Amino acid sequence: MFERYSIAEARDRFTSIVRDVEEKVAGVELTRRGEPVAVLLSVREYRRLSGEKGFWDAYLAFREGNGLDGLGIEPEDFEGLRDASPGREAGW
Repeated sequence: MFERYSIAEARDRFTSIVRDVEEKVAGVELTRRGEPVAVLLSVREYRRLSGEKGFWDAYLAFREGNGLDGLGIEPEDFEGLRDASPGREAGW
């Protein structure tokens, strides 16, 4: 769960807020005049969220983690399934 601090509060409590983010909270939302403007995350959480893997890597990991590889579904199974026609004319 995210804690929320104004920028002024965060400036006054910066060291303890960083410690909290490292040890126990998911992140801290920083506000200016009550509106969220930034988020402070631990390096571990930042790396998890911004992972260097792309969509394909995530897709393969999903397949592997959920036993989908054993189903034998391959990209070729989807060939010709999509209707390639342009569709109907829009009646504007």
